[in-house]
Amino acid sequence: MTRDYYELPKSSSVMRFLWKCAGGDRYLLERATYSDQIKYMCLGGIVFATGAMAGLAGGYAFYTIFSPKSANVLDKVVTVIDNPDLIPTDIPSVIMALIFGVIWGLIIFNIDRFIVTSTGKGDGTEKITKDEIIGAIPRIIMGMIIAITISKPIEIRMFQSEINIAVKAEQDSLKGVRIDQIQTNYEKSVSELKKNLGRIQTGIDDNEKLISEYENTLRIEISGDRPGYGDRAKNLERLKSIAENKLIELKNNSLYKSVSIDLRAAEVEKQKKIKNIDKELASLDGLLIRIRKAHQEAGWTITIFITLLFMAIELTPIFFKLMLTKTTYDYLAENRDELIKADYGIEVKYDYYKDKQGIEKHLTINHEAEKLIYEKIKVTEIQKELTDYAIQKYKEREKKKIDENLDTYIKSIDKNEQDV
Repeated sequence: MTRDYYELPKSSSVMRFLWKCAGGDRYLLERATYSDQIKYMCLGGIVFATGAMAGLAGGYAFYTIFSPKSANVLDKVVTVIDNPDLIPTDIPSVIMALIFGVIWGLIIFNIDRFIVTSTGKGDGTEKITKDEIIGAIPRIIMGMIIAITISKPIEIRMFQSEINIAVKAEQDSLKGVRIDQIQTNYEKSVSELKKNLGRIQTGIDDNEKLISEYENTLRIEISGDRPGYGDRAKNLERLKSIAENKLIELKNNSLYKSVSIDLRAAEVEKQKKIKNIDKELASLDGLLIRIRKAHQEAGWTITIFITLLFMAIELTPIFFKLMLTKTTYDYLAENRDELIKADYGIEVKYDYYKDKQGIEKHLTINHEAEKLIYEKIKVTEIQKELTDYAIQKYKEREKKKIDENLDTYIKSIDKNEQDV
């Protein structure tokens, strides 16, 4: 619209996009004032930025959920230091995080857009009254929930290094405890198995000790000053051979073989459990434990202030709209609404009556609907009158037949009953 006294600058595509984010009417904004355009552009910027931050935070949170877990959270850091050109990312997890991050960002964006557009101007003054606060409570609560969901993933990203160290310490502590438990259970099982051997185990231990002593003595005897393999050395060799045969005989015992198999199985089971510890430790690298570690490492004060910062960003548009005074845009919007209502025959009488609580209410009159209802009522009344008139005429005709010839009329009635 061209005016001699005032000319609006042409709106850019970015400005128009932010108007949409704020739920502004482009047609009216292009006919309002520049201050109205800036206000809605700023509102849209906050809504868009909130959605973008939600998408980034959600994407990071989903990546933390979907990414492969490690029993040592510092492995990736060490890998990056040793191999600077290596990017330690899991491609499927990145794709999943991008998809869910975009979806999450769009959800938060639309919820935030709804909150802003559904928040009215209040009483049209800069003062925020008690009634306005009470009316905005549901939107404020939704905004606070959104702010918390955005702030938590950002917190764990901000304190990632400290969180990694804390998680690694907890993993190491748990690993030591689990290994001690496994070793204790293994030693207990071995002790119980060896008890079943009794004398056999004692004989094996004694013969192994004798063989070791014979070998040491034989080594000293052979390395002596006198050359050759003397009688003493031959006797030691014979005794060693007897002990070895006795040891073989004891080890070939069926009970010993059975216990040996059980001991090997216990050793295999122990090694298997130790390897499975890594899977258990990997579960300590989830989203929940990282949020908990962020609170522990950063302290409740810092995390609360970060959350309050995002709450301020999220709730600013709500309070901003409650503080806005009525401007040209608002009057144009009211005029548009009244014109549309007039086109459809809708009349609103503001503050027309009071309810039982004494609250003033509007009276809405739908003229088009009332006109249609009136037409239907009149048509029904006319049809009723015509029906009554037809019945009256039929009654008069039948009376005339009776007056002319009663017998003939009675016969006609009997004939009709027989036909039926």
